[in-house]
Amino acid sequence: MEFIDLWNPTHPGVAAALVTALLLGLVHGMVPDEHTWPITFSYAVGGYSTRKGLRAGLLFSLTFTMQRAIASELAWLGLSHWMQNDWLNQALFVPIGLLMAAGGWLMLRQRRAVHLHLIGQCHEDRFDDTSGTSRWTRMTGWMPALHGFVAGWGLGAFALILYTTLAPAMPSAAWGWLPGALFGLGTLIVQAVAGALFGRMAASRKLSPQAVRAVALTTAARTLLWGGAAYIAAGVLGLLFPSLAHWSINTGLHVHGLSHIDLPLVLAVVCVAGVGLGTFFTQTRALRAANPGG
Repeated sequence: MEFIDLWNPTHPGVAAALVTALLLGLVHGMVPDEHTWPITFSYAVGGYSTRKGLRAGLLFSLTFTMQRAIASELAWLGLSHWMQNDWLNQALFVPIGLLMAAGGWLMLRQRRAVHLHLIGQCHEDRFDDTSGTSRWTRMTGWMPALHGFVAGWGLGAFALILYTTLAPAMPSAAWGWLPGALFGLGTLIVQAVAGALFGRMAASRKLSPQAVRAVALTTAARTLLWGGAAYIAAGVLGLLFPSLAHWSINTGLHVHGLSHIDLPLVLAVVCVAGVGLGTFFTQTRALRAANPGG
């Protein structure tokens, strides 16, 4: 097989293009960016178990894979220029942020997750705290799936390679979707594992099951709320001041997604490391201090 160049593949054959797509998907799943880690973290931690975290990561990544397969086919058909529209890419931050903020606001405001009953039943838990009985509602399964499909339309270095180099390398329209599907599969593998680990992290605290649920849902709610607000602000500022959207600092790393510190990377780090992990550990410490014997 010809040499695989993940950094700048040019004129690859069919086999090399497919392998490159899968490998780039794996790298994309590992690299923190605004379209994957904050959303996977929020829903996986909100599930407060390894199994539910795995499910959240899978749901998000499956619809992300579906979107990438569709976009890859559109790119083969010569429509990639529509997906490379910088205005559209910046505007996409707004609906992603609105979806995140809406879920987070409702969880904090009413101590329940969004449950519009679009798909399936709504399952409730109760958690007795000092102020009485608080009603907690688990995040319905369709929310990560919806997020995955919407977030996938964002454009970055990975998508640019996929749409302009790998998809056009396919021999016919019947193959046009395959690079996108393999790219999504690579991301799915990593995000599913990450979702399980996030869920396990939430379940492994030395707290009662009720306290773990409270910590997990509070963490998920705040990550969604403040992360959503940051996304909306980034989208609006990017539309009003395009130069700000393209701000970056070269890191010298020869890895897509990490070669520059830019707005997407800052969003991911702030949402997950700042709000998400910060809330998770401070809430855990607070509950341990309040219940030293439990």
